[in-house]
Amino acid sequence: MKIFYSPASPYVRKVLAVGIELGLADRIEKLPSAAHPVNRDANIVAHNPMGKVPTFFTDSGYALYDSRVICEYLDDLAGGNRMFPKGETRWEALRDQALADGLLDAALLARYEQVVRPAEHKWQPWLDGQMAKITSCVDALQAKVATLEGRVDIGTIAAGCALGYLDFRFPDYDWRKGREALANWFKQFSERPSMRDTVPFDAAAK
Repeated sequence: MKIFYSPASPYVRKVLAVGIELGLADRIEKLPSAAHPVNRDANIVAHNPMGKVPTFFTDSGYALYDSRVICEYLDDLAGGNRMFPKGETRWEALRDQALADGLLDAALLARYEQVVRPAEHKWQPWLDGQMAKITSCVDALQAKVATLEGRVDIGTIAAGCALGYLDFRFPDYDWRKGREALANWFKQFSERPSMRDTVPFDAAAK
């Protein structure tokens, strides 16, 4: 299996963390990419019309995207119902993934507004709106933190990746302030090998 990879992408991190939890990490080859919201990587576009990472290839060469689909594929490959549980707990895990992915969607849009959009075209109300979404999502995670305890599934992995991305790209945004329970959960969850081994970094800075 192969994956178009960026070490800074929280969605790539989610896939790789799931792979580690399922014991599949050694089977996934990382392919370098130049994914960018404006100047797209033609190598990725040839397999994924959105031109985004993660783009994943099964052993048969079949391309899969996005991270939600890839994670379900890996879970099924590992026997099923591990990262995506059955019954009522499945819907909680999926909803938590949607909440974390929504946080990340807003964070990525805010990041692009800050560093990609030319200064003369930047729109502060747009940035403020995305940051407000981030705050609402973090507040929601704080409100339900008791339900995250003891779980390792697609919902908690997505939440860990989302909070980790805030630390990575928004170090001045103190999401921990007033959310001590969520901060404690994140600290403990971040000690898992799947989280420690996938901490994001900027490849250009290496």
